[in-house]
Amino acid sequence: MSPIRVLLVDDHRMVLEGLRVLLEPLEYLEVVGTASTGAEALTAAAATRPHVVLLDINLPDTSGVEVCQQLTATYPGLKIVALTTINERSYLTRMLEAGAAGYVLKNALPEELAEAIAKVYAGKKYFSDEVQELLLTPPAPAGPAAPVLTPREKEVLAQIANGYTSQEIADRLFVSHLTIETHRRSLLTKFEVSNAAMLIKQAAHFGLL
Repeated sequence: MSPIRVLLVDDHRMVLEGLRVLLEPLEYLEVVGTASTGAEALTAAAATRPHVVLLDINLPDTSGVEVCQQLTATYPGLKIVALTTINERSYLTRMLEAGAAGYVLKNALPEELAEAIAKVYAGKKYFSDEVQELLLTPPAPAGPAAPVLTPREKEVLAQIANGYTSQEIADRLFVSHLTIETHRRSLLTKFEVSNAAMLIKQAAHFGLL
């Protein structure tokens, strides 16, 4: 039996290398490539033709939801597993609507990740235990709710509201420009807006500024 061909997509190189180290010893899997941006993911998928893609949701150039939509539209048999730290119903719903077959949190054990890959390859769905609980929990009453932000996202949001560019924010917070772009993309996704002006307006509406 040929091994399951797996493509790894995450914007952190250490995560990619860690995943490779975890998965490569498994004889029934073959890591055929890695990518750290949405554009790289699309190129790598075309070049390597994987069976399964482990896909981070927050990427520096685009949303993992958009990448998932493009990949499943282009390769109908391809299985996508979201691999993320985000355990929120809105993200889960959007990834499933985009065609994802699984949703696994990054705190998963290696055995769980391998099981997720094998199950989606076999045509089944796979969700982490915490995600399954989220699926079974009735949704909150209709009405807009403020997105849940990390402490760093709150810092970046405040800097954006003050008119600073990504490079200026990176310099002020002593992080890389790429890191700030990732946080900016995450904020746009969480507030479901497409630009900084709308982001600030929505944040102010929820009392976050």
